[in-house]
Amino acid sequence: MLRSPTARLLDEGDEPAVHRLLATDPVAACVLAGRVELTGTAPVAMGAPLWGFGSGRTLEAVCLAGANLIPFAAPGAERAAAAAFAGLARRAGRRCSTIVGPSASVAPLWDLLAPYWGPARDHRARQPLLAIEGPPAVAPETRVRPVRTHELDTLLPAAVAMFTEEIGVSPLRIDGGAGYRARLAELVRAGRSLAWIEDGQVVFKAEIGAVSRAVCQVQGVWVAPERRGTGIGAAGTAAVVEYARSTVAPVVSLYVNDFNTAARAAYARVGFREVGQFSSVLF
Repeated sequence: MLRSPTARLLDEGDEPAVHRLLATDPVAACVLAGRVELTGTAPVAMGAPLWGFGSGRTLEAVCLAGANLIPFAAPGAERAAAAAFAGLARRAGRRCSTIVGPSASVAPLWDLLAPYWGPARDHRARQPLLAIEGPPAVAPETRVRPVRTHELDTLLPAAVAMFTEEIGVSPLRIDGGAGYRARLAELVRAGRSLAWIEDGQVVFKAEIGAVSRAVCQVQGVWVAPERRGTGIGAAGTAAVVEYARSTVAPVVSLYVNDFNTAARAAYARVGFREVGQFSSVLF
């Protein structure tokens, strides 16, 4: 007798099935795959609940319920998985600051959660997911390099400015920014924060925010306002791509707001191609 798919909290025994599911779209699943590769799927090690949807040890979808709520489903399973995950999320209450992931998974989940968790501060329904698998198509900016640990205080104002521009609120509003600073310091120590620093000021910066064995995801791309429109964004991003492909993962990805035409044009010049679509719901 076939059992109907259900949602449940996953454990260490589910790790092989989680890997199989996430491997169906390594670019879209980069954040989740990187987390699972690092910690496994045991609840204590994950640090946040990882829900699964399926029958037995066969999974059709997963959802990480941490600071961000991140759903990922196999094609065709998105709506059924969303219904199951929405039930778990309603019972747990909203603990996340963002729902983010593939649009096909986020849209039906938000439809079901909006009456309980809404209104959202912002809903970005169309965020093209981009990837590049080869060398950049424009010359990299040679002054972009890994940030050194003693440069954290130089980097921080640019990182705060980028976050505030992108998200609409300052990362310093919570705990005085201690958690944000700690996360940035972690990326610097790992060699995953890159910048062009000139005369003690950040001209360009970006972070490699998520890493799996197959893909890494670039986040936080920022150019100093007075230097925008000069090609620094494309050349700086090309330098990040070159560095990431040689030291981190063979495929480099990022997602961008559909209305940010300047950034989309710069990424296209670098050689990124659209491989999917993300959505974000911000609280």
